[in-house]
Parts: sequence; C-alpha cells; structure tokens
Amino acid sequence: MKNFKFILLIVVLAVVSAVSFIKNDPITTIEGYKVGDIATDFNLKNIDGKLVSLSDYKDAKGFIVIFTCNTCPVSVANEDRILALDKKYKDLGYPVIAINPNNPEVQPGDSFEQMKVRAKEKGFTFPYLLDDGQKIYPQYGASATPHAYVLQKEKAGLVVKYIGGIDNSSRNPANVKTKFVENAIDALLEGKPVEVTLTRAIGCSIKK
Repeated sequence: MKNFKFILLIVVLAVVSAVSFIKNDPITTIEGYKVGDIATDFNLKNIDGKLVSLSDYKDAKGFIVIFTCNTCPVSVANEDRILALDKKYKDLGYPVIAINPNNPEVQPGDSFEQMKVRAKEKGFTFPYLLDDGQKIYPQYGASATPHAYVLQKEKAGLVVKYIGGIDNSSRNPANVKTKFVENAIDALLEGKPVEVTLTRAIGCSIKK
C-alpha cells in the first residue's frame, strides 16, 4: 500500500510539472499568428498606469514583443537578456514590449502590483504590460513564458517575422550559441530575409 501511494505521488508530481513547465513545439502550438501574418494593435496598461499601443511608437521600424512574467523561473532567467535586447535595438527602431499574460487570480505573484515591484527591482527599460482579461496572448498564439515575437512595420501593417525562443538556451545564458531574436532583427536591419523564423519557446505554461 505504501508503495502504491508513493508511485501515485510521483505520477501527480510529474503531471503538475508537465503542466507548469512546457516545451512549446511549433508544430502543435495553439492557434494564433503565424510568420507572415499581420499583427493587430493592442491597448494595454503599463506599470506606470498609462495605456500603451504599438501605434504610439511612430518612429519604430518594428517591435520585439515578449510574453513574460514575474514567477516563471525561465522568464526570470531571461530578464537580463530581454534588457540587453532593448538596450541594443531600441535606438535602432526595434523596442522591446513585454506583456504579462498570466491571470493574477491564479498566479498572485503576477499581479499588477507585483509587476511594478519586479520592474523596479530589475530596472526594466521597456514597457511591462498586463494582458488584462487575457485577450492578447491568444491572438498571438503564445503558450509559454517567455515567448518572443518579432514584428516588422510594412505597408500592409505589422508583419510577424519571427516566433519562438529568445535564443537556444532557455535557462543558462552561458550556454547560448544561437541568438534567434538578435539574428532575426539583424537580418531585417540589413534588408535580408530572416533565415530562422520559427523555434521552440521553452518555458512555463500561461496561467489561465
């Protein structure tokens, strides 16, 4: 009987882990934007209380939209990399726009107040928006935090050019060999096509 209870406990823990930490396979990703689609604008509240839309950025050439949060260990492991992306590309026309997709009633650590605390602690240089009502992340098809989207301003609108992970090492920056988001933006800045347009977003499941 004790062995049965122990095995049952192991199974439960495995299921919980699978739900809270996922590797998002691009083949089975939830419905949302695909590379080449036109992304619609949004109007979400920033940590300073002001509403932010992509249309506010008149001089931007595009955007690095990243769905992230306070509580996911993988998101936390990527915060310095997100800051570095904003520092490197904001003045080149590709600012970072971070969006917290989690439901704070399910994940209290991702409440708006806690977002403000975390942003201050880390010195975020980019907007950190709350997807209030969880209406935006399903449009994008985000299913993990962090999940990155590179958008390019074109005549047709904001065209999705890349979807996936920030780089090839979700947790340890020392193991980064390929910087997917940087490579995508560098190609766009040079007027070249993005070579790798879709990768796995490895992180925590979005709390609904």
